[in-house]
Amino acid sequence: MLADHADVRERFERGVAALVPQERWGEHADGGGSSIAWLVLHHSYHQDLAINTVVRNHEPLLAPWRDRLGIAGFTPAAGLPEAENADLVDALDVAALADYALAVHEATHQWMHDVAPSALDTFTDASARISRVGVSEAEVGWLHAMWEGKPVSWFARWEAIGHGHTHVGEMVSVRNRMGLSPH
Repeated sequence: MLADHADVRERFERGVAALVPQERWGEHADGGGSSIAWLVLHHSYHQDLAINTVVRNHEPLLAPWRDRLGIAGFTPAAGLPEAENADLVDALDVAALADYALAVHEATHQWMHDVAPSALDTFTDASARISRVGVSEAEVGWLHAMWEGKPVSWFARWEAIGHGHTHVGEMVSVRNRMGLSPH
């Protein structure tokens, strides 16, 4: 699990961050799709909310980062849907976003290192925990439904690893369409 999680970050660093200047993260390759900035925020916030809030029962790391990221005026559910919110991306401080994404990765990686294997088979009240931090069912009912009834292991396997690989692959595609492929 630790190696799989580390691989998501390594693929991002090597295949996206090292090749796409941060000032281009908000661009839409070919005039459509998601930007790298959106994908970084979306994946990082999902992982943050899943591991820190649903699993660990803490406030998401995003909460104290909102001002620094430039998104204090957006709802706690902003950044969670797959469809990009252009206003949110326009407001983002991309350098702060890179730092937030690294902080989320490091916090998750430390939790994965420390978690007892038996804890992976437990369940939490995901919907109640994300509601408590302002991520309402009225705004993102699909997320409440998707996360409810899942074991802790699912949040680690999907939100921290599988979802990460999915969106890093999407970022590589955006990078290539921007003409920044190293090959």
